[in-house]
Amino acid sequence: MQTIVSVDGFVATEDDRVGPLFDRSGAGDTTLYENGPLVSAQSRDYYRPMLDAIGALVVGRHVFAMTGGSGGKAPAGDHCVVVSHRPAPERRDPTAPFHFVDDVTDAVRLARELAGDRTVSIAAGDVGGQIFAAGLVDEVALDVVPVVFDRGKRYFGPLQGDRVLHPRFRVRR
Repeated sequence: MQTIVSVDGFVATEDDRVGPLFDRSGAGDTTLYENGPLVSAQSRDYYRPMLDAIGALVVGRHVFAMTGGSGGKAPAGDHCVVVSHRPAPERRDPTAPFHFVDDVTDAVRLARELAGDRTVSIAAGDVGGQIFAAGLVDEVALDVVPVVFDRGKRYFGPLQGDRVLHPRFRVRR
């Protein structure tokens, strides 16, 4: 699980705005990827290898809908597995790399299959929290932006405490 988060652990406001979490996009002089945002060279050197390693992304139906199905293209990697209890939209491009499943365990299994030897990335929020709770997450990465939202969409969804975030990380040597 990797995403950008506020100091108090939110990935968006209650009305799904991300505003200050992405204000640094467009503020640099180096493109992150073709037609992508301008970022600092340091941010590009940090994010590019991670983005290039993603083979499949797991998201919930809410993120899929908010991004408009990403214009028929996976937002990261080659495939996007969407966890939803509703069927896939009828008016979507059948060649688009979206796969709809109704269970988080099945979603991770399918994403691993589709990604091959590449990384499976998991979007934060309710679905990400369910996948984390199921013990299917190998690594958590938080890019903390110095803003406080006070309330909104939580990084770990319903698993996250109220008004507190308790991240704990193992140090790589």
